[in-house]
Amino acid sequence: MTQATSVVRHLRPRDGSATQPITAVELFSDLVYVFAVTQLAQLILADLSVGGLARAAFLLVIVWWAWIYTTWMANWFDPASPAVGAVLSGVMLVSLLMAASLPHALTTQGTLFAASYVTLQVGRNLAAMSLLPPGHRLRGVFERLVVWSIASGALWLAGAAVDGDQRLLLWIAALAIDLAAPVAGYWLPGRGRAATSAYDIEGGHFAERCQGFIIIALGESIVVTGATAAHAGLGATVVLCLAIAFVETAALWWLYFGAAAEHTRAILSVSENPGRLARDAYTYLQMPIVAGIVGAAVGQHLLIAAPHDPLHGIGLAVVLGGAALYLVGECMFRWRMTSTANAKRLAVAAALVLLAPVGDDISALLLTAIVAALLTLLAVWELQPARGLSRAGALSGLPL
Repeated sequence: MTQATSVVRHLRPRDGSATQPITAVELFSDLVYVFAVTQLAQLILADLSVGGLARAAFLLVIVWWAWIYTTWMANWFDPASPAVGAVLSGVMLVSLLMAASLPHALTTQGTLFAASYVTLQVGRNLAAMSLLPPGHRLRGVFERLVVWSIASGALWLAGAAVDGDQRLLLWIAALAIDLAAPVAGYWLPGRGRAATSAYDIEGGHFAERCQGFIIIALGESIVVTGATAAHAGLGATVVLCLAIAFVETAALWWLYFGAAAEHTRAILSVSENPGRLARDAYTYLQMPIVAGIVGAAVGQHLLIAAPHDPLHGIGLAVVLGGAALYLVGECMFRWRMTSTANAKRLAVAAALVLLAPVGDDISALLLTAIVAALLTLLAVWELQPARGLSRAGALSGLPL
């Protein structure tokens, strides 16, 4: 077997004629992240404070970063290759260790958490680089990824070796390097920045994979809500709360997976520079959407646990702010993809924020019912005959 044939065996074909399928290995590896997102929701519930919410948000970004980089790799490499499948299996194992250590990542399990994350990031990049011969166009991309992941990895491991504020400061610096890397084009001395046009992703597969993570987050919402209801006992009030929580989750699902999802997927598929869109709209701007879903899930737990009590502080913030953040994140995502604003969603997000002064004077049941009703009305409102871009217009008049 020649070297060229071996490389082709590890990479997905890029003949431009068909969308690359999502494989069973990719779906299987996603199961770990259902657990990770559930861990984050439980972390917030265990500490309903500003600090607890900030820590969960910090860890959520790390979890998302670990997942999205694996998605980039699987968009290029064919999981049907035994070598690639082995790498993804290793990624799943290390991701499981990372997810298991999430509740105590900033305290007693910092070493396991940091070691798992660094092994995941550096190991995956090194493995991908080793599957490519010198001179291959993707080899240069992964060489850059290895250098940047090692640089941030040193700070992650250094932070694990200390405690308290010192750990947090080092980890904030490490995460800043991770988040800045794509925008910096993985700059290296003497080599400059990488162009996003060199990424050569398959847009349909990438968009569908990111949509799959939204399903993971929504599924976690169902799990948390259902488990809380089962534990509370399925009396009439709990059943009513469960129905309201489901309506809210279903509205969130529709607002993401309505007609606009197909538009954005098609846009990414035909873009002349899909790497840039995938970096901006999916790698970065999906994070607030996921965070909003996690916040909504926490709010639904609080609803079922004490439906007749008013919510205060962080409890009130996650019920209203989770849904508002979700809508704002969606608007930013659609703006980057279509260069159009969604005034309806921004108006409902503003209405949710304006409910805050009266939110702590009414029961959690009434407040969540109002949130679910607003989201549902928004979804129905958007079902009206489109006055904006048609699909043809969306695909022809955009800065891709």
